[in-house]
Amino acid sequence: AGPGTGPLAAGEESGPGRMLEPTEITEHAGRLLAAPQSRLDGLRVLITSGPTREPLDPVRYVGNRSSGKTGHALAAAAWRRGARVTLVTGPVPTDSPVGAEVVEVETAREMKEAVERHIGDADVVVFAAAVADYRPADPAGQKLKRSAAGPELTLTLTANPDVAGDTRQARRDGAVVVGFALETQDLVENARTKLEAKGFDLIVANPADEKGAGFESDTNRVTLLSLGGDPEPLPVQTKDALAEEILDRVEAMLDARP
Repeated sequence: AGPGTGPLAAGEESGPGRMLEPTEITEHAGRLLAAPQSRLDGLRVLITSGPTREPLDPVRYVGNRSSGKTGHALAAAAWRRGARVTLVTGPVPTDSPVGAEVVEVETAREMKEAVERHIGDADVVVFAAAVADYRPADPAGQKLKRSAAGPELTLTLTANPDVAGDTRQARRDGAVVVGFALETQDLVENARTKLEAKGFDLIVANPADEKGAGFESDTNRVTLLSLGGDPEPLPVQTKDALAEEILDRVEAMLDARP
C-alpha cells in the first residue's frame, strides 16, 4: 500500500512519498485479514452509487437526495473482502472508497454507458444508484431567466434509460445481481415486482418515509427479498453494517451456484 501522492515535507515539492492516511492504512490491513476468507477474493464486483443529475440548463438540474452512502459502503466492504471493485457513481459528497476503480458520471445515460463497459466482466453486480427516471426533454443552452419565463415554467420530461433493465442481456452468465427499491408504499409488493422484472437475485427494499431510513441518513432499515424466498426484515443499522449483511448474502449465493 502506498506511498501516497501530494505535498511533501521537503520544501514545496509534491509527488509520491507521503505516508498514507491512517484510514487508508486501516483499509489495507482489513483487506489483508479478510480477503483470504472471503468468497469475493479475486472476483470482479461492479457497483452503481449515488444520484444522477439531469440538466435543465447550464446551471440547474433535476436530481434526487441520494447521498451514495450505501453504494460507497458496499464498494469499500467488497474491496476489503478482496474483490476487484468498479464503482460507477453519480455526484456525491462521499469520499471515494480505497482501492476501487471509480468512474464518475452525471446523467442516467452516462451511467448506462459506463455500466455497459464493465458489466460483462462482473461476477457480482449491485445496482445501488438512485437513477432519475426522467430528464428534461430539451435542456436550455443558456440559463433560464425568471424574467423571461414569467410566473410559471412548464417542463417537458422524457424517459431515461433503465440502467438495470437495459443492460440485463450483457450480464455475465452466473453473475449475482443485487438491486434496490426505495418505496413510499407497498414496500414488499413493489420490491418483489421489481426483483422479478429486472432479473435480480436479491433486492434491498427500504422505506423512503421512515425516520432513520432512506436518503441522507447514516442508518437504514431494510427488507431483503430473493427469488422464491420469504421477506427478511432487518433491524435499523448503519449503512456500513448493512453493506456487510448484503455481501454476506451475495457470498452465500455464489457458493450455491453450480
